[in-house]
Amino acid sequence: MKQPDRLGIGIGWRPEIAAAVERLPGLDWVEVVAENVCPGHLPDSLGRLRERGVTVVPHGVSLGLGGAERPDARRLADLAARAEALGAPLVTEHIAFVRAGGPLTASPRLEAGHLLPVPRTRDALDVLCENVRIAQDGLPVPLALENIAALISWPGEEMTEGQFLAELVERTGVRLLIDVANLHTNHVNRGEDPVRALDELPVGAIAYVHVAGGLERDGVWHDTHAHPVPRPVLDILAELRSRTDPPGVLLERDDDFPPEEELAAELETIRATLAAPPRRAPRTRVQGAPATRTHEADAAGATDDPASRTHATTAAPAPNPDADADADAGPSTVAGTGPNPVAGTGADPLTGPSPGTAAGTDPLTGAYVAARERLGLAQAALLSALVAGTPAPEGFDARRLRVQIRALAAKRADVVAKVAPELPEILGAGYRPAYLDYAKTRPMRDGYRRDALDFAEHLLVAARPEDPVARRRLTHWWQDRAAPRPPRRATRFVRAARAALVRR
Repeated sequence: MKQPDRLGIGIGWRPEIAAAVERLPGLDWVEVVAENVCPGHLPDSLGRLRERGVTVVPHGVSLGLGGAERPDARRLADLAARAEALGAPLVTEHIAFVRAGGPLTASPRLEAGHLLPVPRTRDALDVLCENVRIAQDGLPVPLALENIAALISWPGEEMTEGQFLAELVERTGVRLLIDVANLHTNHVNRGEDPVRALDELPVGAIAYVHVAGGLERDGVWHDTHAHPVPRPVLDILAELRSRTDPPGVLLERDDDFPPEEELAAELETIRATLAAPPRRAPRTRVQGAPATRTHEADAAGATDDPASRTHATTAAPAPNPDADADADAGPSTVAGTGPNPVAGTGADPLTGPSPGTAAGTDPLTGAYVAARERLGLAQAALLSALVAGTPAPEGFDARRLRVQIRALAAKRADVVAKVAPELPEILGAGYRPAYLDYAKTRPMRDGYRRDALDFAEHLLVAARPEDPVARRRLTHWWQDRAAPRPPRRATRFVRAARAALVRR
């Protein structure tokens, strides 16, 4: 494998801190959420950074390579276009699934609006490897995949996180984006040893590293990306540095942005951590890490994985399903977990032989048909329980699932409020409880903007809100966006004038 390009020290570029990012001293590169930029209309700030020689890396969040279906060709082409528009040396995505259902399972398609963990099983690894190879073929630059933070654990997992990642790299040659904050999150919430994960990783495949902050509340670590980087995360970074010199390290900050000076200070702390002499003994543990478990214990209770950017999981022992995501299942059962409430069949033939073919696949075509069906059914069953109120598959911890359900609904409410700020303005204090009630049994259909329209329509059908002025404003807001054509300027002007008179 060719060594990854040297990136240096970077920060996540966000519109809210664009000016501050441009002024940060010693900045080598930035990472931008791929779905938030348009190749033909790049933000001026990114253009100025590129002119200065600052590398820009697109970071995707919607491919869902850990899902049961093949990568969506349009999404893959969009990610490739962003890489070319930004002149990026690589692109990154996540080892996660973000949607489930559809033709593969003969069930409604569900959107999570969140990064959900994949089970560390042979089925999931086989499908992931095929999806990664498809993505690599469709991208103009190398791909690196990120480990995610997880709220819950899958039952019946067969590998540790380090083992899962190592085999993924061996079979596909994909690079890794190691998020040390996610390793800390999984340590607090799932009892996983970050030092063991680092010991098992193929560190030579690391393209770069994420560092981020969070906070602990009620025994749960919330990976918020809205708080300063804590010492335990820096300790894991130091552990990683004792094993390898990562090509790049990036500070992520997605909300509650601090003053420019604090961002600069955090970057300097990261530099100092990387420059400090190694503190390693033959085997060390980071602050507060549990004693290393035996292989037998890990086989029984290993859980590792992602959950998402702004959520946490509950602290808990024993194997628990990842509440944010999918479940690994057979045609009628989740592996080792009993009946699956989502039934269906389907096939997704691929071309070309693949190494490590699992039992039940077609050795002539390399098609992981059976594995995709089992994984697809499991993911659909779990996601349906998380976002549509259906019964949870057996083997999952009910308390953790409730935490994940609340986390997903809260994230949806927050994002809808950002993409449609008129809704909380119209509904006032009633926005959040109304949205959370709506989200209990109504999964997202096609992204957050569509979700905002569906929520408004749901309220209007129920003759809500009760205040006639607010209901009229909500009606006009919905009509302006849901109609085949937007209303004429004169209509919008009259509506605005009437609303202004009413507010007086």
